[in-house]
Amino acid sequence: MEFDLSTQPEIVQQAADYALQGFELARSWALSPAAWSQFALLVVAYLLALVVARRMRGTLGRLLAPEAEDETMLAHARRSVLLFLPLLLPLLAYAFTALGESIVRSLFDSGAVIAFGKRVFMFLAVRTLVQEIIKDPLLRLLGRYVLIPLAAIYALGLLDLLVAELNGMTVSLGNISFSVMSLIRGIVAGGVLFWLGGWSNRQTADFIEKQENMRPSMRQLMAKATEFTIFGVAFLLLLNIMGINLSALAVIGGAIGVGLGFGLQKIASNFISGVILLIEGQATVGDFVELDGGESGQIVRMTARAAILETFDGRWIVVPNEDFITTRVTNYSDSGSANRYEAPFSVSYDTDINQVPGIIEAAVATHPDVLDVPCPPDCELRGFGDSGIDFAVEFWVNGLDDGPNKYTSDVLFLIWNALKEHDIEIPYPQRVVEIKGGLPQAEA
Repeated sequence: MEFDLSTQPEIVQQAADYALQGFELARSWALSPAAWSQFALLVVAYLLALVVARRMRGTLGRLLAPEAEDETMLAHARRSVLLFLPLLLPLLAYAFTALGESIVRSLFDSGAVIAFGKRVFMFLAVRTLVQEIIKDPLLRLLGRYVLIPLAAIYALGLLDLLVAELNGMTVSLGNISFSVMSLIRGIVAGGVLFWLGGWSNRQTADFIEKQENMRPSMRQLMAKATEFTIFGVAFLLLLNIMGINLSALAVIGGAIGVGLGFGLQKIASNFISGVILLIEGQATVGDFVELDGGESGQIVRMTARAAILETFDGRWIVVPNEDFITTRVTNYSDSGSANRYEAPFSVSYDTDINQVPGIIEAAVATHPDVLDVPCPPDCELRGFGDSGIDFAVEFWVNGLDDGPNKYTSDVLFLIWNALKEHDIEIPYPQRVVEIKGGLPQAEA
C-alpha cells in the first residue's frame, strides 16, 4: 500500500522514508534464518548475563560492603561502588553480545541483528543508570532529557547521522565558534565534571576537617585551595571537551583584568585579605571578635569575600575580610588565652574590711570555671563610697561573659552568699538631710 506524500513537508517525507526502511529491515530479519540464529544468540547472551550477574552481585556485595560504623574515605568509596551494582546485568549482556557479534561476523560476515541487540542492552544500561543510580537533581535532569534520548537514537543506529548533522551546525560568540554537538557534549560533560568535582570536594573537605593536628585556619585554607583547584581543572577540561580554543579566552581574561582594576578591586582586596587571614590564623571560625567599628560576634563562617559574625542575640553580621586587615580587631577567643572579668560590690562602713578579701577570694575560687592560672581570684579595695566601701573581685575564665555563660552573675551570687554567711552587711544608699533654721512651728 503506497501513500502520496509529495505535498507533505520535507520532515514528514524523511520520517516516512525512515519508517519504510525500518519496515523493510524488520521484514528481511523475520524471513532470514541467519537473523533467527542471531536472535537466539541474543537470548543466550541475556540468560548467561542474568546468571553471572546474580552470582557477582552477591559476591561483590559481601566484598565491598563496609561496616555500618565505618566512616573512612575508603568506606564511602566502597558504598559508592555498591550503588552501581544494578548496571551489572545490562553491561554483562552488552559484553556477551559483543563477543557473540564478533563470532557471527567472522563466520557469516553478517551481524546486523545482534548489533542492534547490543545497542539495546546499552540503552537499558543508560536507562538503569539514570533511573536507579543517579540521585543528583541536575544529573538526573540531564540524563532524562539528554542521555536517554541519545541512547535511544544510538540503539536505532541513527547516532552517527545525528552527530554529523549537529557537527555541521555552528554557533558563534564573537571570535569563539563551536558546533551544536560540542555544546551538547559540553552540557553533558559539564554536568558530570562538576558533579564529580562537588563530590570529590566534599570528600576532601571532610578528610581535611578531621586532621585535628592542623590549625583550623590552615584546614580552611587547604579546603578552599582544594575547592578552587578541583573546579578550575573541571572548567579547563570542559573547555577542552567542547573544543574551545583556550587562546580565544585571552580577550575575556583581559576584560576581567580591567574589571579587577576598576570595579572589582574591592572584591579582589577582600579575597586576598581572606587568604591572609587563613594563613596567619589571627581570626578563624569559632572566635569571638570585636572590630574597631563596633561589630562584635562569633565567627560562624569565613567565605572568599567576607566573614559572618553571629551575635549572642541571634543576628548575623557580614564583615568584609578587608576590615580584619585594615582596622583594629580584638579577639576574645584566641587559642591558649583566657579572659579577665571583675565583679564590683560594696560593704558597710561597720565592716572589718581586712577580712573581706580572704572571704570573697575563697568563695569565688569555688566556681568550677574560674581559673587559678594565670591568676587566682583577686579581691581589691577600690574606694570609699557615699554609702559603703567599694570592692571588686577580678577573676579569669576561658570563655566569654555572655551568651551561654554568665560568669559575673554566678560570681555575684557567690559574693552575696559569702557576705551573708559572715554577717557582713551590703549597704544601700543613705542620705542625711539637714534643715537650716529648724522645722516650722505648727499654728495652734
